[in-house]
Amino acid sequence: MITVIGEALVDLVGEGGTFQAKPGGSPFNVAVGLARLDVPSALLARLSGDSFGAQLRRHLDDNDVSTQYAVSASEPTTLAFALLDEHGTASYEFYATGTADWQWTARELPDPLPAEVTAVHTGSLALALEPGASVLEEFLAREHKRGQVTISLDPNIRPLLSPDRAATRERVETQVTRAHLVKVSAEDLGWLYPGEAVDDVVRRWCTRGPALVVVTLGADGAFAVGPEQARVDVGAPVVPVVDTVGAGDAFTAALLAGLHEHDLLTGLRRPRPEVISEGVLHEVLTRSATAAALTCTRPGADPPTTRELAEVIL
Repeated sequence: MITVIGEALVDLVGEGGTFQAKPGGSPFNVAVGLARLDVPSALLARLSGDSFGAQLRRHLDDNDVSTQYAVSASEPTTLAFALLDEHGTASYEFYATGTADWQWTARELPDPLPAEVTAVHTGSLALALEPGASVLEEFLAREHKRGQVTISLDPNIRPLLSPDRAATRERVETQVTRAHLVKVSAEDLGWLYPGEAVDDVVRRWCTRGPALVVVTLGADGAFAVGPEQARVDVGAPVVPVVDTVGAGDAFTAALLAGLHEHDLLTGLRRPRPEVISEGVLHEVLTRSATAAALTCTRPGADPPTTRELAEVIL
């Protein structure tokens, strides 16, 4: 089982003053994306008891995402307004003060994770907003030291809620040292390190712990590289874009699913990480980029199923 840790919120998606409430949050989307790709997944999140929280639980149940580790929270659900421009690209405004996602306490987290959990994915706002971020960071540090699960990270920067660039950069760099796999967008790297080449940042990150760093480039595709891993580049399918909500999360879910299916996740956490063949890595990245592209063709975070991916990948 892959367990995803982080926020579960409601995206209010729209333009021109009309919005639809859709389940969302980067970790939430990844958990759903994994389940749709037939990978057993669980979401470790603080789920509110309000009506939006009930909507989130129904969506998890409908997609066969386990909530056995989820926490029932008394605080309200976080809301995110996803405002679309004429190209379908989303910008976000958050109503997050005092909401359920950020109130983690140490006793709400399993210590250690059950043996059935082979990998953990996390990141985004849950690792950025206090008081919960510090609790989750300590949890990840313990699990990294224990060495029994592969840790995957997507920083997924939201400058509106984490505007201090220097502090955010320091936080992310610490988190990178505790991850075996990092997926990050070139946009996030550009904000964290203005004026610095993406390749230079990734090369530096590869010396700090991760066995594999994957960078998404939007419409230009993605690439992956590691300390011992040769760089592999892929393009992105050209599709009609409805909106970009959840596209990066669909990529992450397909990336984890592909590594899982090739039995490669465990190898990333070994003292000498397993080198992935260029052909296999190209296949996994291509599938991931296709999953992201398919998500862009429909409204909201709606990652594809195994069957939908198979229909477009020859």
